[in-house]
Amino acid sequence: MSSIFSKIIAGEIPAYKVAETDQFIAFLDILPLAKGHVLCIPKKEIDYIFDMEDADYLALMHFSKKVAKGIKQVIPCKKVGVAVIGLEVPHAHVHLIPMNTVQDMNFSNPRLTFTQEEYLQLVEIISAAISL
Repeated sequence: MSSIFSKIIAGEIPAYKVAETDQFIAFLDILPLAKGHVLCIPKKEIDYIFDMEDADYLALMHFSKKVAKGIKQVIPCKKVGVAVIGLEVPHAHVHLIPMNTVQDMNFSNPRLTFTQEEYLQLVEIISAAISL
């Protein structure tokens, strides 16, 4: 079940990583709904998040919480929203999306684009704010 996320984990495709542990990786979404939109994924290949072993699922949520707290510190927003869709890439993942209104979580909204320099700046400030 190799996916684009598997290739990111293997280092075959570059990603704007903001956090990484032995089990998980967090990186900027390249087609974000908001500035600071991050994906948290397990390194272990699994398609459906609810097929994860309980301990792995809870650990992913704990990792995502730490990443979300870092995002909230440096990206102006009321809250960091959480979404698990799971249809676009066959690899379990959690979307962390800075939001000020519920509409900011609407996946039919136009996606934002940033320059490489802007992505790198986001990586720097978000990763510095995350305590793993």
